[in-house]
Amino acid sequence: MTRPCAVFAMNPRLVHAVFDEDALARLRRAADIDTSLVLCELDSARSRDALAGAEILVAGWDAPLVRAEHLARAERLRAVVYAGGVAATCLEDPAAFAIRGVVAANARAANSGPVAEYALAMILLANKRVIAEERRYRASRTLPDHFGAYAGRGNYRQTVGIVGASTVGRAVLALLRPFDLDVLLYDPTLTQEQAAALGARLVPLDELMTYSRVVSLHQPLTPVTRGQIDAGRLALMPDGATLVNTARGAVVDQDALLAEVRTGRIDAVLDVTDPEPPDPGSELWTLDNVVLTPHLAGSLGGELHRIGDAVADEVERFAAGRPFAHPEDLAASARTRVW
Repeated sequence: MTRPCAVFAMNPRLVHAVFDEDALARLRRAADIDTSLVLCELDSARSRDALAGAEILVAGWDAPLVRAEHLARAERLRAVVYAGGVAATCLEDPAAFAIRGVVAANARAANSGPVAEYALAMILLANKRVIAEERRYRASRTLPDHFGAYAGRGNYRQTVGIVGASTVGRAVLALLRPFDLDVLLYDPTLTQEQAAALGARLVPLDELMTYSRVVSLHQPLTPVTRGQIDAGRLALMPDGATLVNTARGAVVDQDALLAEVRTGRIDAVLDVTDPEPPDPGSELWTLDNVVLTPHLAGSLGGELHRIGDAVADEVERFAAGRPFAHPEDLAASARTRVW
């Protein structure tokens, strides 16, 4: 069987960060690919020639945008495999690719595990208010009254709210199952029965915000969800509750969040903000009840190799004439623009 021709299009630094030598070897066995050639732009003669001969575009973060004129020249292109969450992010008009019969796959599932693990850790720590207590302990250098100072804390029969049954949201729900927690879920696309199968109770968003000691955000950023967690919903959170955001910064009204955490009434764990990073003068950097991490919930270090393995899997499947394990509907991506 003739191997399909493939080409990389991404930030060149990602190639060896994402693909270890085993994954690169698998790509070379499955496809005719020069793993030393990485397209950072698509308008030079070399890039035009490489794209014109490619049947598979192995794209990733910082990939150049494939515009209509590029697609017109890419007559052999049949697949886009994306080393990230949404293949359509590198396509100017995903619907045009779908009309051409181009199929796509992404590594969203491979990246969801680390995000879910981060969220789980922060949820469990937040219910014990570990970060605030560490600061108190460091400042006072005295032991607290363990029987009187911690009323309402802990992870036994505590209520946790999950916003969005996305790939990551579902992974978080799975990780929460072993714990004695009451898990609430808001997702307008699910039924009560579907939520129950995920180990949660489906409720309206305002109810979730009102009763959850920790709210963990996992909705995609769309026109509907932009600013969804606004001043009114933040005000519903109980005193001492924690907001965990590993989704997108813009699903939270940033001004409203700052106003709320400034009072000290609630805590926030923010792996994403809008803008990212926050402005240098933002109070988010200095508030003791805010934990800021630099968008590290997703795959990093050795975890990136899981993404490389997933991409190699998909290229092997395509080369063997089998369907993708994690396909992406480019026509649906064009309609929803969830990225």
